[in-house]
Amino acid sequence: MRETDRKTAIGIVLGVTVVGGLVAAPVQADSELPGATPVAQVTQQIGTAEVAVQYGSPAVRGRRIWGALVAYDRPWAISPDQPTLVKLSEDVLVAGRPVAAGTYRLSSVPGKASWIIVLSPYSTKQPGPQLEPVASAGGEVVQVKVPVKSAPFRERLAFLFSNFDDEHASLDLEWERARVSIPIATRTGERIGAEMKRLDGIWRSYANAARFMLESEKDFDAGLKYADQSLALKQDWYTYWIKAALLAAKHDYRAAFEQGQRAHDLGRQQLGDGFVSERELERTLAVWKRALPARH
Repeated sequence: MRETDRKTAIGIVLGVTVVGGLVAAPVQADSELPGATPVAQVTQQIGTAEVAVQYGSPAVRGRRIWGALVAYDRPWAISPDQPTLVKLSEDVLVAGRPVAAGTYRLSSVPGKASWIIVLSPYSTKQPGPQLEPVASAGGEVVQVKVPVKSAPFRERLAFLFSNFDDEHASLDLEWERARVSIPIATRTGERIGAEMKRLDGIWRSYANAARFMLESEKDFDAGLKYADQSLALKQDWYTYWIKAALLAAKHDYRAAFEQGQRAHDLGRQQLGDGFVSERELERTLAVWKRALPARH
């Protein structure tokens, strides 16, 4: 077999084209073969926030990793063929530093005892792993130092979440026998508290609107609608009492007495026996009870 024929035969087996004795680009993509650095993704719900990480997962393959393949004290993009991305569905705290919702590129500067972790804005105009020095990358959102800990051997680099609850989580990077943990905290409690405060203001606004309709004698039916809107947000004795008074103003003493009795009982539950308005409520309930039509 001539040399060119031999090379052509080898080329056919390997899926490449031989032109003039030179190996050209593959004629078919090897999409059916696994990549050297498969893409991986991990997602975790932390309270009301969702944190997702997309990255490439290289293998050890018997190589020395730390201080060799990955040099100490030099910028490392983590994923060799693509950017390591962190997507935040809402604002969070990363190692105590505020980071707004969005998609970020995660890079690092590994050290023997600790790493510098950097989150910087991700731009689709720079889709690669971005190996330039961190200092010149620009636009860092947060840069923190985290300790390195020993971990059981892991052949492929992996991100995983640990120690998570409704407000906190640890985003761990593990490879070979090393682990670094990035603390993430959400503002779930703060956000829920603010929402409750907002709702608290809304139910009071509806209740006050109902009271205005009662005292101004403008529109008792509109007042009842406001009272019901307030009660839909919060079951409070104050709103039940306004509703009872509106019903009494419409001469519906049976419904007024029922709502008033509910306001009295709820007031004792919420404020305790002998609350400030209890005696006034009891005197008014007695008046409404006497006004009830006789049952036949």
